[in-house]
Amino acid sequence: MTNTAHNERILDQFTRQATPFSTAATITDAAALRLIVETSGAAAGDTVLDVACGGGVVACAFAPHVAHVTGMDMTPAMLERAARHAQALGLTNVTWRQGDATQLPFPDAAFSIVHTRFSFHHFLEPLAALKEMVRVCRPGGRVVVCDSQASTDPAKAAAFNQLELLRDPSHVRCLSLPELTGLFAQAGLGPPREAFYELRDTVRNLLARSFPNPGDDVKITAMFERHIEDGSLGIPPATHDGAEIRYAYPVAILAAER
Repeated sequence: MTNTAHNERILDQFTRQATPFSTAATITDAAALRLIVETSGAAAGDTVLDVACGGGVVACAFAPHVAHVTGMDMTPAMLERAARHAQALGLTNVTWRQGDATQLPFPDAAFSIVHTRFSFHHFLEPLAALKEMVRVCRPGGRVVVCDSQASTDPAKAAAFNQLELLRDPSHVRCLSLPELTGLFAQAGLGPPREAFYELRDTVRNLLARSFPNPGDDVKITAMFERHIEDGSLGIPPATHDGAEIRYAYPVAILAAER
């Protein structure tokens, strides 16, 4: 698939997901947002770039702790949502910019913290995106990547990625933790500081904020059912809670000094 075709797929998915994604409890979870900010080492003088900022949830979480935050996303509907979110919070030190993560529209060393959450699994070339994040981060600053992580077992990782592609056709591939940390080395960064949390919710809610192709919701539910029995997705155990299936996605936060 070409970058242009893939970007069109992302625009289609995230234009539709702008409100349900940005307001989901798993996305707005205050404890997870605090952990991201803390792991980044954010301080009052920092200038932050949030790459693929979506509805601005993380950017707005950074804003009270730093000098300025720029949120960048390729989807106009997400940026509109982000601007409304910042306005509702009364934030005055955030700005929004449309752009492509693999060609960041900023000069070298423009920010002291460059962050992204839940974007790497959408990138055809995650290393290219990470190298761009490094380029626009000043020496001594921090580069922070937060994303879901796949199992180190290739078969289980493949099953998890198959499920995520069914759920979201703009998905490319969740990486394992060794693969994610390996990208940091390839981008010229040292070993990152690591922190972890889990996205916990019901499959019903997961599907309600997603836009799978017709019939794929049934396949997704069946895959979670199998995972309850055999752990085939390589993520924390899912459970039945009455008529609901509850799941957990493991998330890694990786922060390295530039």
